[in-house]
Amino acid sequence: MGRLAPRPLLLALLSLALCRGRVVRVPAGSLVRVVGTELVIPCNVSDYDGPSEQNFDWSFLASGSSFVELASTWEVGFPAQLYRERLQRGDIVLRRTANDAVELHIKNVQPSDQGHYKCSTPSTDATVQGNYEDTVQVKVVPDALRVAAGPQPSPGPSLREGEPFELRCSASTASPLHTHLALLWEVWRGPAHRSILSLTHEGRLRPGLGYEQRYRSGDVRLDTVGSDGYRLSVSRALASDQGSYRCIVSEWIGEQGNWQEIQEKAVDVATVVIQPTVLRAAVARNVSVAEGKELDLTCNITTDRADDVRPAVTWYFSRTPDSTLPGPHVLARLDHDSLVHSSPHMALSHVDARSYHLLVRDVSKENAGYYFCHVALWTPGHNRSWHKVAEAMSAPAAVAVTWLEPDYQVYLNASKVPEFSDDLTELECRIVDVGSIEVSVRFTVSWYYRVNRRSDDVVTSELLAVMNGDWTLKYGERSKQRAQDGDFIFSKEHTDTFNFRIQRTTEEDRGNYYCVVSAWTKQRNNSWVKRKDVFSKPVSIFWASEDSVLVVKARQPKPFFAAGNTFEMTCKVSSKNIKSPRYSVLIMAEKPVGDLSSPNETKYIISLDQDSVVKLENWTDASRVDGVVLEKVQEDEFRYRMYQTQVSDAGLYRCMVTAWSPVRGSLWREAATSLSNPIEIDFQTSDDMAFDVSWFAVHSFGLDKAPVLLSSLDRKGIVNTAQRDWKSGLSLERVSVLEFLLQVHGSEDQDFGNYYCFVTPWVKSPTGSWQKEAEIQSKPIFITVKMDVLNAFKYPLLIGVGLSTVIGLLSCLIGYCSSHWCCKKEVQETRRERRRLMSMEMD
Repeated sequence: MGRLAPRPLLLALLSLALCRGRVVRVPAGSLVRVVGTELVIPCNVSDYDGPSEQNFDWSFLASGSSFVELASTWEVGFPAQLYRERLQRGDIVLRRTANDAVELHIKNVQPSDQGHYKCSTPSTDATVQGNYEDTVQVKVVPDALRVAAGPQPSPGPSLREGEPFELRCSASTASPLHTHLALLWEVWRGPAHRSILSLTHEGRLRPGLGYEQRYRSGDVRLDTVGSDGYRLSVSRALASDQGSYRCIVSEWIGEQGNWQEIQEKAVDVATVVIQPTVLRAAVARNVSVAEGKELDLTCNITTDRADDVRPAVTWYFSRTPDSTLPGPHVLARLDHDSLVHSSPHMALSHVDARSYHLLVRDVSKENAGYYFCHVALWTPGHNRSWHKVAEAMSAPAAVAVTWLEPDYQVYLNASKVPEFSDDLTELECRIVDVGSIEVSVRFTVSWYYRVNRRSDDVVTSELLAVMNGDWTLKYGERSKQRAQDGDFIFSKEHTDTFNFRIQRTTEEDRGNYYCVVSAWTKQRNNSWVKRKDVFSKPVSIFWASEDSVLVVKARQPKPFFAAGNTFEMTCKVSSKNIKSPRYSVLIMAEKPVGDLSSPNETKYIISLDQDSVVKLENWTDASRVDGVVLEKVQEDEFRYRMYQTQVSDAGLYRCMVTAWSPVRGSLWREAATSLSNPIEIDFQTSDDMAFDVSWFAVHSFGLDKAPVLLSSLDRKGIVNTAQRDWKSGLSLERVSVLEFLLQVHGSEDQDFGNYYCFVTPWVKSPTGSWQKEAEIQSKPIFITVKMDVLNAFKYPLLIGVGLSTVIGLLSCLIGYCSSHWCCKKEVQETRRERRRLMSMEMD
């Protein structure tokens, strides 16, 4: 095979690359290999920063000769003829592991391969920096390691879980060098294997993963037997110990504190089969026991183990026959040390090693269910440890608890039925026809409501209240708030009677009611269990509902009157569909629109409640406290009187009547309210009535300043106008009988503000004297004065423009005269050529 290019030329081309100093390294010391094994020598270059892949040459030096070319990564014709055949067969291979690393592989090492191997890299550096080659010595020793399996029972050990077993393996070496042996025990189960225990070349024992606890407890041991025997001992076999066991021996040599493995051999020792332990637990399938008696269940154990095994028995209870579901709880337990763990009313015992009894005392209904017996076999281990070898669960034993069911009936009666809304409703739920009942039985009640619907509608019942066995009462959503307010009352009057009372029955309470009486029995833990429910027949609570009707008619016995007379008004009340009504009356007065003091304002004058208590409402006339009277003439008729009427009393008067129904004795409920027709007080003005009118003004945006009298008109028609400091004028006149007009002429800025008037009525008495009544003040009216900007600035603007024009013309005239007569100067110049410079003289 020809070379790719002359070697000097390639070196010259590669020398163009600039590299830093480098170091070629092979394993330090010497390598020892056994005849027939594979030799692997790594070589790498450090501090390399040249081409992408570094080239390597390998040479071999036998004892007493020179180096011979062995292999190269970049030159095909580099190897000597002696090694080309082995290279072609693949016995000698160069494998690149990195750009700057390579491995030399020599398969089936022979004694002739012993010697020195040199790894070198061609130099492309301009200057030599570092080490470009390194040498390692290889020693080849004969195969002197012998590994064999010890004598084993044929075809292999078969044992039961918990029994001991041991396996043996022999290993020895006759190597001329000082070597050490290392041994490892493995177990194979199919393709998977696990390390059990190993003895290192340094004489240390190391347990495999998962065997640490068993090694520390002494369950798994590795001992030497004689000069070349190694024994694996397992004191208690587990199900996981089943598999094929292999003994792996490796030979190691150490030089200057460095260890290297020179060969490894393995041998299959034996296959261990773990026979499963037969264990069954059986309990009687169906058991019936009377309440209050004892329940005796027996768990029978069947097993093929007769050695030193200890059973642990646990009894479970569940409401379902499936023991795998969450929920079963432990009743009693016997551990492998024969210690019993149980509750006071349960006992666990055994007659012999194969029969275990569970005794339940004072059986109650809560003991009905499914019972399971769980058995586990334990074998003692090292250091007082225990190992479980088998476990089994029995089939469920169904236990039925029979008891004497209470015999009774329930009767529901409505002792008080409502006829109207807010009436009292009382239901009585009674236990009747009581038969044989145990002393420990307790009765409670639950109340339900069901609305009346058509027969084809689906009706659901609503829980009102339920009483548990411990007498605790729980309310439903419908009755919770009303029970807290005291409207719903649940009680137990006697041992066999329960009551339900609705203090104020509403229309929403109409419907069917029924009760459920429950029988409870007390358990060992002082809890109560419901035994039976008996339903009563429903009772219907219903009344025909009609709208409440309330009519009030007001009447005035004397339709015409004058000021100072007595005003009288009667109110007649009629009602329908109102239970035992009582009436409260309120006298209202609505001022007419023409009354400026309170237009369209309704005032409450006096009231009379349903208990005939009179109260003055908004009557504020201190001089006429006794001037209004409201009295009850009959049960449905009321009379209102107002003495010495005044002009300010004019308006529309009504009676507002409210009907009340009695609730729970002294309490009342508003049933309906109605307003009567109006009765008007209208004073007809004549010569017997006159008025004093005064106008005032407060010149501010608010009423924070003192009022200023503007003008007044007395009852004789005399007008008095106050003097003012500005030019606007005032006039006051009577436009009509009840209307007075104030006019402001030529208003100015100072006239803004709040304006109001005072009216004092005068009434002529029958004796001919005039009587002065209370003053009436109107509401203030705010008046603003707007300025006419154009008229205000028209004349000043014209005057300013005229004066400005005259002054401007005068200024122009003065300037013209000054420039022609006062400042004129003649300058004579000689005639000059135009092409010359102008004279520098100037005016």
